[in-house]
Amino acid sequence: MIKQYLLSLAVIIVGVGIAGLIIATGPKLDPQPPTPNAPMVRAAKAVQETVQLSAITHGTVLPRTESELVPEVSGRVIAISPNMVSGGFFRKGDLLLEIDPLDYEVSLEQAKAALASTRSELTNAKKAHERQLDLAKRQSTSQSQKDDALNRLRLAHASLREARARLMRAERDLQRTRVIAPYDGRVRNEKVDIGQFVNRGAPIANLYATDLAEVRLPLHDEELAYLDLPLAGTPFNNREPTVVLRAQFAGQRHTWEGRVVRTEGELDPRTRMINVIAQVEAPYKQTDNRPPLAVGLFVEAEIIGHLVNNIFVLPRSALQPNEQIYVVGNDNRLQFRDVTILRSVDENIYITDGIRPGELLCLSPVNNAVPGMLVQPVTETALVATS
Repeated sequence: MIKQYLLSLAVIIVGVGIAGLIIATGPKLDPQPPTPNAPMVRAAKAVQETVQLSAITHGTVLPRTESELVPEVSGRVIAISPNMVSGGFFRKGDLLLEIDPLDYEVSLEQAKAALASTRSELTNAKKAHERQLDLAKRQSTSQSQKDDALNRLRLAHASLREARARLMRAERDLQRTRVIAPYDGRVRNEKVDIGQFVNRGAPIANLYATDLAEVRLPLHDEELAYLDLPLAGTPFNNREPTVVLRAQFAGQRHTWEGRVVRTEGELDPRTRMINVIAQVEAPYKQTDNRPPLAVGLFVEAEIIGHLVNNIFVLPRSALQPNEQIYVVGNDNRLQFRDVTILRSVDENIYITDGIRPGELLCLSPVNNAVPGMLVQPVTETALVATS
């Protein structure tokens, strides 16, 4: 029993001695610092640009001039233009419809006859008055006869004026049996046909002019800082801002150019928006396979504003917490910069101050970033080359 114990102890001692000998004579390891785990970020050099500011809004195309077609005389319709249908086009001076003129021709003849009668009465009254004046010189008439002659002459003059007025009205009513287009335009809708009796003052159609189209465009008050729009009725003085209208029509995207001609000058207290009015000339003129700018079309409008120099245009992803930009230094360490943001549009931000041209900017969001943090910048060109 003692021999087994001593043998086991001897084996342990020999093993420990061999292990110590191996450790003492083995190679020594030099301590190495841990490999840094720097995150990879997208980066691009800061470049100043000249930027044309604009504002995007939407609106519906409306006619500048729209009116109800109302006959000024009553009667039965005996003729109507083939263009007097919904969607029909007409030119200024075109005959739109004609009302039976017979009754008004009769009234005109009666007015002419009445005028001839009053002229005859006036002639007789003048002769009678002159006779009384001649008799008065010879003291052969009474004052009452003289006054009666003068009163008859005055009544004859008044009757003549009334007859002339009736003749003018009869002539005008006869002219009004022919309803003439007041401008170049289009029929929005109509409710009249041949044989129908129309009443004076009752609307029979809606028309609108085609010389100009208007679009009412709402803008946020903050957008006004980027546009040259006079407010409160101030004239534009030939500085009407350009507006580009875009719309999808017949499966294709088309553009039209117009001008902002006025502002409504009243800010909506609830929405903080103001309406501006854009006009497009000859909206129904088709050129280069472009469709007409039809009334009722919903369009996107880009109002061209100020031209601004020395602007940095960056993707919105470059904007870090607290509205800061991360600049990658020459040692690939982050520097935090406070910047001045002019505006944000869609996926871009416009910066006027806080960075310098040529600096390398971090375009990627970095979690738990601290000043001096080491990163691995990859420029946009390199990303495109490796993608």
